Amino acid sequence: MNYPNIERLIEIIGILRSENGCKWDREQTHESLKRNMLEEAYEAVDAINDNDFKHLKEELGDVLLQVVLHSQIAKEEKAFNIDDVAKGISDKLIHRHPHVFGDVKADSTEEILDNWEKLKKEEKPHRTSIMDGISKSQSALMSAQKISKKAVSVGFEWPDEDSLYKCVYSEIEEFRRANTTENKEEELGDILFAVVNLARWNKIDAEQALIKANKKFIERFKKMESAAKKPLEHLSLEEWDNLWQTAKKKELF
Repeated sequence: MNYPNIERLIEIIGILRSENGCKWDREQTHESLKRNMLEEAYEAVDAINDNDFKHLKEELGDVLLQVVLHSQIAKEEKAFNIDDVAKGISDKLIHRHPHVFGDVKADSTEEILDNWEKLKKEEKPHRTSIMDGISKSQSALMSAQKISKKAVSVGFEWPDEDSLYKCVYSEIEEFRRANTTENKEEELGDILFAVVNLARWNKIDAEQALIKANKKFIERFKKMESAAKKPLEHLSLEEWDNLWQTAKKKELF
């Protein structure tokens, strides 16, 4: 199978980074491009959430650009190149799918995931704690989900959902009793972590749930802005509530 446009992209990035290329591109480093990598990945997720395939194609191109650009910088530093990146992930996929490329039997998704985790441990013997390997750059919400799943994977789990609800309520009460900003911050963190576990228990991605809640709030607020008869800062609490309820009702039609 031939993919000439991928080869063309690699060639273009090489030209842009060359002596006769683009000054901005030549000045970029792994460090300077970190934010770009995160932003492009999140914009791709936005396109997925919007079910916008045209936008997704564009955003995946931007993500691919970051991969090729980082690989080109590494090539110039004689560290690795794009082919090494492709080989590394290809070898990893084959190794972690022995039920496809080997003779291991796995009849369920659970067995596949169990094998995946066992193989990961074999590949990274330097990790001595179940908590090792959690990204320090992802959002705190995503990190909390990962931490929770890792703890549960070795048996550290609530006995039932009711006990988890009690934990959430308990953390809220501790927040109410906190009397300093420092204590309130700590207790609020405990509330958020408990809610993340509630989401995990119900097989809900907390990050995606919050993304959708943010989007819903923005859409409702824009409807309120459009419906308001006077400047927003002059609205009474009752007027705000009426606008909010009207915006919510419009979602039903």
